Amino acid sequence: MTELEKFRSEKDDFFRSDSQSPLSAEQRKVFRGLNYFPENGALRFHATLDRDVAHETVEMDTTGGEKQVYRREGNVSFPLDGGEVTVSLYSTEDSDLLFLPFKDQTSGKETYGAGRYIEVEVAEDDTVLLDFNYAYNPYCSYNDCWSCTIPPLENWLKAPIHAGEMAFEDNH
Repeated sequence: MTELEKFRSEKDDFFRSDSQSPLSAEQRKVFRGLNYFPENGALRFHATLDRDVAHETVEMDTTGGEKQVYRREGNVSFPLDGGEVTVSLYSTEDSDLLFLPFKDQTSGKETYGAGRYIEVEVAEDDTVLLDFNYAYNPYCSYNDCWSCTIPPLENWLKAPIHAGEMAFEDNH
């Protein structure tokens, strides 16, 4: 079993049986697992965090209509679909990992319409690994009781990301 397969299996177990699961008790009774794209090594990028950006506080909209506050920590660029794209990474006070909320050309078709997320670890030399195979849906995609951050326009990609979690289908 690969590291990614193990990660996905553990996530399915959490969703199925943990009281902290974003699924309702009724959903957990019939849950058979999340849908994922096959692992895609071409959507794993090593990049350097460019901290020469405005480290401003950014308020992002949420699906519940509130605002969520983040701090822009920098940008990363990587090759995608024959070009170079740049996205912003954000921090919160309650995590050492940086947050990459994004939308792509699969959003609303093969993946959750409001976008997906990746958590990114930054090494001491400011290098990062963006592994879109770990892209995940926010909790609001599973249950309307949750409110989730909507990715900012600067992180809307013009190419499809066929990696990570696919759209949630209730009653698996």
